[in-house]
Amino acid sequence: LIKEPDDQYQVILEVKDRDRAHPSDLDNLYVRSNTSGNFNASGAGGGTIATTTGNMSNLVPLRVVTTTSEVIGPQAVNHFNQFTSVTFNFNLLPDVAIGDATKFIEDAFAEIHPRYPTVQGTFQGEALVFGQLFHSLPLLLLAAVFVMYVILGILYESYVHPFTVLFPAIVPAVVGGLATLYLCHSVLSLYSVIGLFLLLGIVKKNGIMVVDFALQRIDEGWDLRSAIHEASMERFRPIMMTTLAALMGAVPIALGFGQDAASRRPLGLVIVGGLIFSQLVTLFITPVIYLWLEWFQEHVLDKVPFLRSAHYHEAGSGDERLRPEPAGAR
Repeated sequence: LIKEPDDQYQVILEVKDRDRAHPSDLDNLYVRSNTSGNFNASGAGGGTIATTTGNMSNLVPLRVVTTTSEVIGPQAVNHFNQFTSVTFNFNLLPDVAIGDATKFIEDAFAEIHPRYPTVQGTFQGEALVFGQLFHSLPLLLLAAVFVMYVILGILYESYVHPFTVLFPAIVPAVVGGLATLYLCHSVLSLYSVIGLFLLLGIVKKNGIMVVDFALQRIDEGWDLRSAIHEASMERFRPIMMTTLAALMGAVPIALGFGQDAASRRPLGLVIVGGLIFSQLVTLFITPVIYLWLEWFQEHVLDKVPFLRSAHYHEAGSGDERLRPEPAGAR
């Protein structure tokens, strides 16, 4: 350390490159000894070395007090949470799911952990996110469906119409998306889970179009069966147009065009398969569920005051609500 009145400098000494090219060059280093005497081959005593600043006595070669050996080890020691750590990176083959890879690593770690109980392991990156997401996936799906049910219930002022919209769309969409992954020999990855959540928001618009149109016809005096039939016929073209638009947008992703397409392909497969299967089922199931839930509303829920629908309060009774009104009565 060189000190000056206004500053100080830390000086680090190092030898020339030619003197530190091999491990044997460590033998040229000397350390000071507390004993006096001349150095001999057995390593006892110390020696005197002449330097530019004078003689330095009581020095012994480093090889006298140390031993060296060549081993294989890391070039640097990394730490994680103040513990010594080693990071293992892995890539997935196109037909291998990240869940299978993490399960294999967990099983291998469980075999060696009894021999090294102080060693701990944890996942990082996409593997960590995937594990956390799958543990909370059922809760997230239920929360998403519940929020959609509440919003639709407020808009329709009914307890049953949200089921008319959600059930015929969401269940076939999820089944179709997962079945498409299986048939295409794809994997359930983080992208496919994101595709499932996107699918929930896309497919429910079919039921909304049909139910909303049917409610408008009922307000105009139509009976339930005629209203839902008219809604299914009139809304068929808009439903097909919006579904095909979303479907065509996801087809390039499902086909796997572009760089790193293999990782994004499950997202497109889930959307394409879910939309196709949901489209085929929703158009036929929605009117049936609508009529059945209207019957359930009339004969069961309308008997309970706080479960009555808005149409019941307007018409005064469940039977009167189902009776068609003459044209021009409103």
